[in-house]
Amino acid sequence: MKRLLILACGMMAGIASAQLKEITGCRMEPTDWSDGDSFQVVFPDGKKQTIRLYGVDCIEMHVTGDDSNARRLRDQRRYFGIADILTAKSAGEAAKTETARLLKNPFTVHTAFADGRGDGRFGRIYAFVRVADGRDLSEVLVSGGHARAFGVARQLPDGTPGDEWQEHLKDLELTAARAGLGAWKHTDWQKLPDFRKEARDEIAEIAEARGEGKAEENAPVDVNKAARDQLMTLPGVGEKTANDIIGSRPFQKIDDLLRVPGIGPAKLEKIRPFLTVTGG
Repeated sequence: MKRLLILACGMMAGIASAQLKEITGCRMEPTDWSDGDSFQVVFPDGKKQTIRLYGVDCIEMHVTGDDSNARRLRDQRRYFGIADILTAKSAGEAAKTETARLLKNPFTVHTAFADGRGDGRFGRIYAFVRVADGRDLSEVLVSGGHARAFGVARQLPDGTPGDEWQEHLKDLELTAARAGLGAWKHTDWQKLPDFRKEARDEIAEIAEARGEGKAEENAPVDVNKAARDQLMTLPGVGEKTANDIIGSRPFQKIDDLLRVPGIGPAKLEKIRPFLTVTGG
């Protein structure tokens, strides 16, 4: 029985890995709007696609449109313990420069073409990227202090579970922070606890102010297709939970949300009236 269970788990891991398509010989196309973790890629067949890296979050550079990116920049500044917003933006610019340098030569993309939208106005897909020397781009960015270990993760092309990889990224982040690399060289370690508390308090205040949230029952949020910012309109759903929802897709029914970390029966019943599920 145990042998059968192990075999079944192995088959499931193989299926998850098979969902990723390997595309070699890709190249990056420079754009004004790209940043360290989101950029345009040209596939060998000439097709262009915007890539959003799994597992990491670089500091925002572009604060345009609504105030969602401005809020993200403020939260990222607080996370890294950076006092000045312009200094934080400069760290974001450094991350963009580093990504462009690492992708100067042809690279490999692994993607299942999962919808990677954060802002619903833009289309992009989640992907793992292997640079020319075989290193994982997300890991390189975190190791250099250019990104934090944060965001959507899934099983790696080699079969490593997504949650195990997330823990690995956190270890790399800790090492970079200790060495004062990248954005961490601007960290005010005395103020960092207060900065992070401000961020937590603000998230709680926003959640309370939302009451039943901005989502409306007559315009339900599709948990299989909604962008991160749309999911964050649900009552009690912050950025981390929204990312976890995206990373757990697809869902066959609303009750499947119970497998998402942080969503228990009580929270599910609170958000159920605002949800719909299609294309599971």
